[in-house]
Amino acid sequence: MDFDYDLFVIGGGSGGVRAARLTAADGKKVAMAEEFRMGGTCVIRGCVPKKLMVFASQYSHAADEAAKYGWDIRLGDFDWPSFESKLKAELSRLEGIYTKNAGNAGVEILHQRATVKDPHTVVLADGTEKTAKHILVAVGGTPFVPDNVPGIEHAITSNEIFDIPELPKRILIVGGGYIACEFACIFNGLGSEVTQYYRGAQILRGFDDEARGHIAELIRGQGVNLHVGSDVERLEKRDGGIWVKATDGREGLFDVVLYATGRKPNTAGLGLEEAGVTLGRGGAVVVDEYSQTNIPSIFAVGDVTDRIQLTPVAIREAVAFHETVFKGNPMKPDHANVPSAIFTQPEYGAVGLTEEQARDEGPVEIYSAAFRPMQNSFIEKNERVMFKLIVCADTRRVLGCHIIAPHAGEMIQLAGVAIKMGATKEDFDATVAVHPTMAEEIVLMKEPVRVHK
Repeated sequence: MDFDYDLFVIGGGSGGVRAARLTAADGKKVAMAEEFRMGGTCVIRGCVPKKLMVFASQYSHAADEAAKYGWDIRLGDFDWPSFESKLKAELSRLEGIYTKNAGNAGVEILHQRATVKDPHTVVLADGTEKTAKHILVAVGGTPFVPDNVPGIEHAITSNEIFDIPELPKRILIVGGGYIACEFACIFNGLGSEVTQYYRGAQILRGFDDEARGHIAELIRGQGVNLHVGSDVERLEKRDGGIWVKATDGREGLFDVVLYATGRKPNTAGLGLEEAGVTLGRGGAVVVDEYSQTNIPSIFAVGDVTDRIQLTPVAIREAVAFHETVFKGNPMKPDHANVPSAIFTQPEYGAVGLTEEQARDEGPVEIYSAAFRPMQNSFIEKNERVMFKLIVCADTRRVLGCHIIAPHAGEMIQLAGVAIKMGATKEDFDATVAVHPTMAEEIVLMKEPVRVHK
């Protein structure tokens, strides 16, 4: 059978673009459909704009510390319109690069929605049908918002937060995951009065318990009104803002209510089930170790598969897909010991197992230290950093590393290399400390604070 394309990619995010570029560069005929903007969640409304907002929000804290160090600092209000215009220009620049690079590789880009009709056919929004030997679904995720909260239409999600017309004086953030916590710190740093509700007992579910408690304490200490065990009962649009009543009886009036209550695979209306593709919990595309669905010609990578929702993971999955399908080199994406960072203030970097996960697997030793670094101690700032290693008592391998500190994201990248290589606690101990730094603590913790047998 003759096909229009060797590969048709649905979704122009990091995973889809990487697979399309590699395949087209090999001389295959490739098309890609993107209904919104090239670059996907990470570039357009995720990692990149969020990190730029993190940078912007840190200067208020830096100015306060600079004054305590002796600088004559007078900080005015944050100019949201100026920042937003620069942000939009930067995102447009990056979108252009993504589009140009894909086009230069030979990818035909179709700027419209595509749905799956059958194992080898997609239908474009204009009604055109295209056939392909292989179809790759890389449409990512979309914010989850509960539909049973009265007045929920007055709330926004992380998709819209970058387009608000002005900096809110009062913002409510609903959720306790990393997106919610990051935006709580961002708006706090920008000068907003921030309230955060999370229905669970502690924020950052799924991460290390000790680290979760440490970050919650830091967030409160910086001025975020964090309330756990609390959720939104209803919202109402009123003069002066959005009135919110919480499940614990608390009431408040806010300029913006941001729901950051998780993300779900963006498969609604995509035609996958009708084409025979098996979907799992929350609409996730079920794939095997090679990112192949139960329909041999259809594959999926990235957040739409709900494996590890990180851009570099989606890119690795895309590379493995290309090697497997078009290079004859079967490759499984490696999801073990993936480093990650949460851009709270300070940041939280993690790689490997949590203490709770590790103690379920066997005997472990826990090395942990929380202290005021030199920069904070000098100005009598009470904020503490935390370094933690989780060590297998039998093999001595370091199973997990958790760092809460300024630039923890930068540090965890390097720690991730050592842990991926199988470094032992003795390897860490044998490494000479870099002094004076915060990071030296990671090689100076000699005695375990806890042992789980």
